[in-house]
Amino acid sequence: MVHVVTMTKHELVALGYGPWTSKDIIKRAKLLMVKKGCPYYKSQKLGRVPVTAVEEVLGLTLNARTLSELAKIGASASEEQSQ
Repeated sequence: MVHVVTMTKHELVALGYGPWTSKDIIKRAKLLMVKKGCPYYKSQKLGRVPVTAVEEVLGLTLNARTLSELAKIGASASEEQSQ
């Protein structure tokens, strides 16, 4: 099984993007994934996309250290939402 690293708008906000910009980046990444043949990303409720799609939308590469830091932030955001 292949592990795909994903991200949400909360992690983009942690990188310094605004809430609306982050939401737009996720939306564009979802559209990109659908164009690549992944209809799973048509779901409006889905808010998590592959990092590779975000990198393609932004035109940059996120390094491993940044991704590990975002994973910590994402875990704490998930805990806050569940409370």
